[in-house]
Amino acid sequence: MHSSEGAKRQQQRFCGPSVALTFNFAVAVGIIMANKMVMGSVGFKFPIALSLIHYAVAFVLMATLKTLSLLPVAPPSKSTPFSSIFALGAVMSLSTGLANVSLKHNSVGFYQMAKIAVTPTIVVAEFMLFQKKVSSQKAITLAVVSFGVAVATVTDLEFNFFGACVALAWIVPSAVNKILWSSLQQSGNWTALALMWKTTPITIFFLLTLMPLLDPPGLLLFNWNIRNSCAIIISALFGFLLQWSGALALGRKENR
Repeated sequence: MHSSEGAKRQQQRFCGPSVALTFNFAVAVGIIMANKMVMGSVGFKFPIALSLIHYAVAFVLMATLKTLSLLPVAPPSKSTPFSSIFALGAVMSLSTGLANVSLKHNSVGFYQMAKIAVTPTIVVAEFMLFQKKVSSQKAITLAVVSFGVAVATVTDLEFNFFGACVALAWIVPSAVNKILWSSLQQSGNWTALALMWKTTPITIFFLLTLMPLLDPPGLLLFNWNIRNSCAIIISALFGFLLQWSGALALGRKENR
């Protein structure tokens, strides 16, 4: 692809809104189950390290695509300030890291309930920051979907005070992450993979700083046998697909 605009058009041609959202939903369900298994039955009690592994694997995959000249071209550096890329990478580390900490300390049902709260937070934040209003039809749709998820997960709710605090702390960076990502993709002609390539090293750096603060000691003492390592790698592949599918969905947001 010879330009960022051409890459963006090709992405939009092959990945419409329904495809992007369906892809994202399927992967989101898969990664919740995979991460819960890794931190549960596998016994990997290091949620920030798990996030770090996810992004490290994503970086290796994207580096391979770049080597093969398959990574979409990024827009000119002057079109997007480095401060915006840096802020997005930092917020992504908090969003992903706290999501896994929340999943470790909460049931899947409580995690999903916290995730529901992200959407109205985005709506309120976009109204406060950009005076962007949501139509009545979209508001009703969001309410119905949120109610449906709440009903589906209410039987799995388990309250944990520390887990609840982490879940609440996760909501804001998760909402800001989605707003920044969508804004950059729309204003700078970024494709999903090109923006991921730019932000991933920054996210890895911040996850490294978060590990001593939020992860328990003993990472090197974990039993890295083939079974456990394969489970973690599968989780990491889901992580890459989740980030990519989420970026595709956010990139389509303003074109619907």
